[in-house]
Formats: sequence, structure tokens, C-alpha cells
Amino acid sequence: MIHTVKTGETLGQISRDYRTPLPLIVDANPGINPDQVYPGQTITIPGIPDTTGNPYRIQVSVNNRTLQLFKDGVQVKQYPIAVGRVLFETPIGEFIIINKAPNPGGPFGTMWMSLSKESYGIHGTNNPSSIGKAVSRGCIRMNNKDVEELSELIPIGTPVLITP
Repeated sequence: MIHTVKTGETLGQISRDYRTPLPLIVDANPGINPDQVYPGQTITIPGIPDTTGNPYRIQVSVNNRTLQLFKDGVQVKQYPIAVGRVLFETPIGEFIIINKAPNPGGPFGTMWMSLSKESYGIHGTNNPSSIGKAVSRGCIRMNNKDVEELSELIPIGTPVLITP
């Protein structure tokens, strides 16, 4: 997968966001200076599938508290979600799904899907009454049956666009 460096990013943070060891990223990018990355620079992230052949896309509207699933540009599903509360806002931007973990335990319901932003994901909930509200610590919460369905449909590497 190719990541385009954004303003303020470091290679260390990119490594943490993609849960890929820094030495593997350095090895996959001959000639890169780990201490001097710049906005617009492209970096290969080993082990993460290329998103270009993936027919699926996810679009999250924080204000509308909805997650829409698109296949080949056509919306095929829409789910209600919970989002981050004040001081723990859901991050805005473009991310990808980098892994899936069934039955993660605790408040994360029956499925966890990591976003390419450290500590954030799309997950189920053990508190279904929270759906539709701004109550999380920044993650996107879904009903367990919905997040299970979504995780069955999409592959690792699915792009996620989160908008206000």
C-alpha cells in the first residue's frame, strides 16, 4: 500500500498508525531518511493491501451519525453509529481498515476493525443504547450485528472517509 505523507506526520507515527514496525517500512522504501519525511512524499507500507482494486468504500458522517458502505460507487448499506464525545472527537480524514479482530472483549462488542490511525477503529458495542449519540472516545461504534455484517463484506484495505 502507498501512503502519502500529510503535514506534521513523522515516519514513527506512520509506523504506529499502520501497526507496521519502522524497520519494515524503512526496508520497503530504499533511500528514505526516517528523520526527514515531507508532505506529499509517498511511502510504501508493507503488508497492507493496495486500495485501488478494492470495490468497497466506507463514508462516515460524524454529524449525521451514519456509516455508508459503497460498492463500485453505489451505496449498498447505511448503518447508524455512535461517534466521539466532546474532547474525544472522531478523527476527520481518510483512513483504511488495517486489521480485524473478532470478540475483542470489553466495551468493543463482537468485532473490532482498526483504522490507519493509532487507537481508533470501527467496533461493536456492549451498550446498544449509545448508537446515534456522541459518547465514544473517538471510535465509531456500531450495533454488533451491523459491525459483524460490515466486517464480512469488506476486506482489509478498505478506504474509510470520515467527514464532519
